[in-house]
Amino acid sequence: MKRAYKILGNKVAESDDSDSNILVYISPDPEEKKFLIDTLKLDEHTLNSALDPDEISRLEFEPDHIAIIMKRPKNYSSKFLLSFKVTSMGLFIFSDRIIIILPEDIPVFEGKSFDKSITLKDITLKLVQKPVVHFLEHLKTFSIILDELESKINRTMQNKYLLNLFTLEKSLVYYLSAINSNMLVIEKMKSNASKFVFNTDEQEFLDDIKIENSQCYKQAEIYSSILSSMMEARSSIVSNNINTLMKTLNIITIGIMLPSLVVGIFSMNVDFPLRGHPWAFWFILLFAALSVATVIYFWKKLKW
Repeated sequence: MKRAYKILGNKVAESDDSDSNILVYISPDPEEKKFLIDTLKLDEHTLNSALDPDEISRLEFEPDHIAIIMKRPKNYSSKFLLSFKVTSMGLFIFSDRIIIILPEDIPVFEGKSFDKSITLKDITLKLVQKPVVHFLEHLKTFSIILDELESKINRTMQNKYLLNLFTLEKSLVYYLSAINSNMLVIEKMKSNASKFVFNTDEQEFLDDIKIENSQCYKQAEIYSSILSSMMEARSSIVSNNINTLMKTLNIITIGIMLPSLVVGIFSMNVDFPLRGHPWAFWFILLFAALSVATVIYFWKKLKW
């Protein structure tokens, strides 16, 4: 699917293909890929990298354009719990246009306006900043889900909540890798600012993006550390609960076994004291009760 935009003063508006200088391709079909490769001279491997969720971020300088592959989080849906995944996006920057390649439909310019007249370089920097902002938004959602899971685990130790923690931990690993990969691209853009023809204000904005991405990475690291600590703590709690449960079951077993032993002895088909005594039944019950009382006494004395 293809969408065309153009710059109108301080905003980006959808336009006809004829006068547009920003083209957005969402999961381009074979015909659109052929146009991009044959007509616009995009490298086929780089184009496919923009659609590959496993591709790493990178920056490449071609003869007539600059290619940027960035990592961004996939759209989160509460219908699929803990579906935090990473995908890619491609920016192909020409002197007179920008080509954006996306594997899924996301709002790129809807409702976006600026406080001044903008250029293609401003759009480039905003597009580089967008994945950073998107990651930060997902980390906020991640924090809310983590708190909710912690509350549920404190009430119950069902396996599904523990498995959700494992899923979150795995997602954070991908997030950390993607954010760090984006950082390398931003640093390379900064070191090659002359090739982008960035002025002083644009370089300062690129510095702000770099700082924002570093903060995003630190925040993801903190969540990863918290989650690892939670996993270790939960494992210890589960092991301790199992040990406590086994100890309690053993004590109950011993408590039941002793009166059963007393009754079993006096039930044997042999002569034993008190046979024929009118109070024999009550003596046997008394011995059984004393055995239970003895277990309870030692249980409390030894603070089991």
